[in-house]
Amino acid sequence: MEQAKVRAPSIRDVARIAGVSYQTVSRALNDSVNIRQSTKDRVLEVIEQLGYRPNQAARALVTSRSRTIGVLTSQVATYGPATSLQAIEEAARESGYLITTTSLATSDYEAIRDRLEYLISQAIEGLIVIAPQVRVFDAIRELEISLPLVTLDSTGRDGQRSLSVDQVAGARLATRHLIDLGHRNIVHLAGPQDWIEAEARMSGFLDEMIESDLDFRPPVLGDWTAEFGYQVGQELSRFRDFTAVFAANDLMALGLIHAFRDAGLDVPGDVSVIGFDDVPEAAHYWPPLTTVRQDFAEIGRRSIGLLLDELHGQRDRTHDQIRPELILRKSTAPPKR
Repeated sequence: MEQAKVRAPSIRDVARIAGVSYQTVSRALNDSVNIRQSTKDRVLEVIEQLGYRPNQAARALVTSRSRTIGVLTSQVATYGPATSLQAIEEAARESGYLITTTSLATSDYEAIRDRLEYLISQAIEGLIVIAPQVRVFDAIRELEISLPLVTLDSTGRDGQRSLSVDQVAGARLATRHLIDLGHRNIVHLAGPQDWIEAEARMSGFLDEMIESDLDFRPPVLGDWTAEFGYQVGQELSRFRDFTAVFAANDLMALGLIHAFRDAGLDVPGDVSVIGFDDVPEAAHYWPPLTTVRQDFAEIGRRSIGLLLDELHGQRDRTHDQIRPELILRKSTAPPKR
């Protein structure tokens, strides 16, 4: 005999046991001022006893508020966005908000518009963008999105709506570290075009080289993958007219180290390699990777804080960029004499 399913408690169950109307239960849930504290306490106690969970869709219909924040990401599976997203979800939950997320499978402009329109259709109250690509911001402007918005745009072009780690400063830290070790012939393996972070890190590298009055070759444009780093490392190994490489992320740095090893070069004896991001595996590369650390969790927490400030009517959202940190390990050393 099939066992009968247990029905989840409803708002009317709470009202019946608490001895109030279901409208009073709704007022207690929405923290209304039009309810006595003793009544509110009794309702909340019954809610706790029954394990009642409000239906968010129904509450949105009654209150005209979804208490939902939309998040657009580029690649949820990668370490940085995934870490920021987890922190966003935790901070939002603590403040009584839900998160709805969508990611970009491609950087095609129409795909970006489609994902933004999808989030807006979910009746979100605010939007966080963890997809630092120029086309994303073009789409936001074209759609004339008027929702409270926080973007992880390291250029600061969106003013108070921008939040990020200072990518330029991080790149300058990496480049200065190599220069201080005595390197003069430094290659920069950059990220892909259209990525704001790649552009900012390239700018930091060039600024530090120019300020140090050092010659430099045009940066190599990569795609963030270890495979591309390996291919570039194979090509660079044929010429040996450099002593150090600054890779715009740790995965490309991993590919470089692999290629240099295969070519018989010692890292850091023959060539130094420095990365960017400090992914958890960076400490276990061989050699352990010197890199620039971004606090992705702090980015997530702060983005929710900024968004909630605007949702609650606080328009002055002045804030500083998050400072990156140089992490010294074993993949960099002074060049051979």
